[in-house]
Amino acid sequence: MLLSDAQWARIEPLLPDRTPGRGGRGRAHREVTDAIGRKFRTGSQWVHLPETYGN
Repeated sequence: MLLSDAQWARIEPLLPDRTPGRGGRGRAHREVTDAIGRKFRTGSQWVHLPETYGN
């Protein structure tokens, strides 16, 4: 289950801004949040997530 636009609108303001130079590897917050949700919903390992979520 991916987050709906309404759900994302409630979560996004709680996340840190994405100004250049601030840690991380450059993945979009929404993409990471969707990957985490999928991982816990399916119970699969990180390595088995679809390629759309990256490594």
